[in-house]
Amino acid sequence: MYYFHDIKKRKQLGNFINLALMIGATSLLSACDDAPASTPAAEPPVVGVYKVEPSNVRMLTELPGRTSAYLIAEVRPQVGGILLKRDFTEGTDVKEGQTLYHIDPAPYKATLASADASLESAKLLFSRYSKLASLNVVSQQNLDDAKSQYLQAKANADNARINLNYTEIKSPISGRIGRSNVTQGALVTAGQTNELATVQQLDPIYVDISQPASALVQIREDLESGRLKSDDEGRAKISLEFDNGTKYKQTGTLQFSEVSVNESTGSVTLRAVFPNPDGVLLPGMFVRAQLQQGIRENAILVPQRGVTRDTQGKAVALVVDADNVVEQKNLTTDQSIDGNWLISAGLKPGEQVIVDGLQNVTPGMIVKPVQAAKNSSEGSLSKTSDHKDNTDI
Repeated sequence: MYYFHDIKKRKQLGNFINLALMIGATSLLSACDDAPASTPAAEPPVVGVYKVEPSNVRMLTELPGRTSAYLIAEVRPQVGGILLKRDFTEGTDVKEGQTLYHIDPAPYKATLASADASLESAKLLFSRYSKLASLNVVSQQNLDDAKSQYLQAKANADNARINLNYTEIKSPISGRIGRSNVTQGALVTAGQTNELATVQQLDPIYVDISQPASALVQIREDLESGRLKSDDEGRAKISLEFDNGTKYKQTGTLQFSEVSVNESTGSVTLRAVFPNPDGVLLPGMFVRAQLQQGIRENAILVPQRGVTRDTQGKAVALVVDADNVVEQKNLTTDQSIDGNWLISAGLKPGEQVIVDGLQNVTPGMIVKPVQAAKNSSEGSLSKTSDHKDNTDI
């Protein structure tokens, strides 16, 4: 009986061992099935590139300027008297020869009447002596004295008539008149220090521009070296921009530049003339003038977002070579032009500069270049474009 019980226990133990082996084998097979598959190779990062293409760029320098009236006339009386009337509205346009003020003419009318009477008397005397001299009744000396008195009386009458006309104070030029410094009833004198009013001609109008003398020297050197070509259009054209960034619709022409340099500022004053038919420009306004320097042939412009600075502050750019490998280039930048950098050294035509996705790549990486999306900066890179130097001077 004990023997039979022992055999039964051995069978149960064997079955347990077999079950454990089967479970272990199953777990091992399951673990093998769950092993990860081999990871595929990562795709190279996509970057936006700008292909460098040379273009002819019309260089513009932006300079500060002030407007000033084309003609200025300070109205002053040429005779004295009491002011009776003002014949204009302040701040309006007046014409040349238009009467502005009236001075009391009564004393000048009396003076003219007296001068005319003296003239008539001298004229009769000279006429009488002329007849008597032909008969040898009076001497030649008496005749000459009578003629002299007549001419003097004539001059006095003319002077009295001129002074009477001066009682009507007229505008010497056409333009816009400012406020009146005197009112009706005021006493004015000939040639007084204070003007009665000021008339300014605003169409056309001057714009005085200050340019550093060093900039003029640099332009001359660029023209002589061939880096800058003179424009064939003749006299330089100038455009204006207001403080708020609004552009003035009319274009002006450069009239002249000062022959000497201002010792305190080191600048030269350039004067331009602008049409001002609508009176938008007023004397004393601050404007920014865009002065054309010339044409830079085969210039290389790169969007500013594609140019960064290294730890030493030098300009660098990442380019993609023929094998799609990223390479860093050191650049020399001249100036900023409409959201682009003008590159004088470091890039060649045909190279692809990374402008999008710079944060995802480093030199030596393999990338997938695609043409960068057009923006306002890149869209302005035409075959021959107008660009300005945004550097404040």
